[in-house]
Amino acid sequence: MDLDTIYDAVLDGDAKGATAAVEAALAAGESPSAILNDACIPAMAEVGALFEEGEKFVPEMLISARAMAAAMTILRPLLVAAGVKNVGKVVLGTVHGDLHDIGKNLVGMMLEGAGFEVIDLGTDVPPQKFVDAVKQHQPDIVGMSALLTTTTKSMPATLNALAEAGVRDQVKVIIGGAPITDDFAKKIGADGFAADAGSAAREARALMGLA
Repeated sequence: MDLDTIYDAVLDGDAKGATAAVEAALAAGESPSAILNDACIPAMAEVGALFEEGEKFVPEMLISARAMAAAMTILRPLLVAAGVKNVGKVVLGTVHGDLHDIGKNLVGMMLEGAGFEVIDLGTDVPPQKFVDAVKQHQPDIVGMSALLTTTTKSMPATLNALAEAGVRDQVKVIIGGAPITDDFAKKIGADGFAADAGSAAREARALMGLA
């Protein structure tokens, strides 16, 4: 069955196999939305779960994400043409003073794999840039990453900037990164905390009521 083949290709990180299987499924009359929702997204959810269980590691997550991206290269224009909407929109960035991007990039890939549109602001993102992005893109969720203890102070500063700009109530905020804890997230008033990329995607879906 084509959907099973796509699921396995994404799970195994086989980008060429995913591309071929998606093309075969489309040729057989399968809808783009079914391929996305019944094969690609469940496969990436399984990748995230296996990572959390210690069965998969960051390099394996990356190659699965690339296989998902290969499938989406074919599917995205078809989904847009069919008027299929993403499950939500996320503005993502590493906070001001922090140049680490591997974790953030992996979170972005996992969020795309979970059906979100991702606007990646990059690294060293000052609070005002998050505010501007919220006003411009009107996302459902803002995701902030920090890998250095010294840069975690940029997270409450960004939350304050969102509040002062009058847009804090328009978005849910998820934070994560090596020095971040659930207690810290609660203390500064974030809506969610993610310990890793797989849980970030699950937390984002939960905040959208899609758990």
